[in-house]
Amino acid sequence: MYLQKISLVNFKNIISQTFDFQEKINCFVGDNGVGKTNILDAIYYLSFTKSYFNPVALQNIRHGEEFFMIEGSYILENREEKIVCSLKKGQKKVLKRNDKAYSKFSEHIGQLPLVIISPTDRDLIVDGSETRRKFIDGVISQQDKEYLQSLIQYNKVISQRNALLKYFAANRTFDALNLKIYDDRLILLGTGIYAKRKSFLEKFTPIFNKKYQTISEDKESVDLVYKSQLHIMSFEELLKNNLEKDKILQYTSVGIHKDDLSFDIGEYPIKKFGSQGQQKSYLIALKLAQFQFIKEQSNVVPILLLDDVFDKLDEHRVSKIIELVNKDEFGQIFITDTHAERTENVIKQSNKPYQIFKL
Repeated sequence: MYLQKISLVNFKNIISQTFDFQEKINCFVGDNGVGKTNILDAIYYLSFTKSYFNPVALQNIRHGEEFFMIEGSYILENREEKIVCSLKKGQKKVLKRNDKAYSKFSEHIGQLPLVIISPTDRDLIVDGSETRRKFIDGVISQQDKEYLQSLIQYNKVISQRNALLKYFAANRTFDALNLKIYDDRLILLGTGIYAKRKSFLEKFTPIFNKKYQTISEDKESVDLVYKSQLHIMSFEELLKNNLEKDKILQYTSVGIHKDDLSFDIGEYPIKKFGSQGQQKSYLIALKLAQFQFIKEQSNVVPILLLDDVFDKLDEHRVSKIIELVNKDEFGQIFITDTHAERTENVIKQSNKPYQIFKL
């Protein structure tokens, strides 16, 4: 699978532009603020129907304009596939595949597998547990439709249960039978999601460790630990034991929506004890492990986006990343960098066809 061409209209700072791509390596170089990352974000949009960097869809429309449109032409299993994503102010976002509109965007997730490595990934380390859960869910959802649907349903039921708890508090009433309907649904969905997350991390963590060891040349040991309340007791017991607390708080205080990942280096949190280079290496290893996992599960080679990936890394770590990327396991790669010379020197080592766009 690879992206042949992309056309952008009114997307972020881009008025109208079309790019024809190499099957292997494509680089965007130029000063900060010229729109390098916006092109990567447009490619991301075609896989996930949303921006990686700005969750407010309307803010991706160029200032002063009424709409944006992204059109991509892919080669997928020796056939051409056209994906168009557009948004007009006051209307719903539209996603079309070969001129046919999707009724549910979730049906598109996983069709064009993609992994992005970006400086904003640092949010995985510094932000709260929700960001790390989204990472787990994003990886699993790309190759498990059932998991994605369970997750959507679980979040709906949580909202409904929370609304019911608020209603009880406001009206000074309580209906155990009514609450049980939501509890039973949560237990069924949540237990299934927990089992899949646990199974995923058992397979994923060794892949991640191997990637990190390559980047650091075995000089540092790291770990990825899954934290869940369901490790300790069943979901049913959790809800029962915390009912009084939930009634006071007026929301569901326990469940798989509280799961987290612990990022450790040498048995300590990397957030507090990892250097800038170690943190960046950790995140790159995490994303390269994501790439390998998706490839193994889907038998499709994902597109890889490397946004400003060489910044804040010493030459040794950069060379190790290039060694990893040089392997034939990778397909199409898109790179952004502010240093044209550095980028060209790095990608020349790959001995693969490449193209450089100077913005």
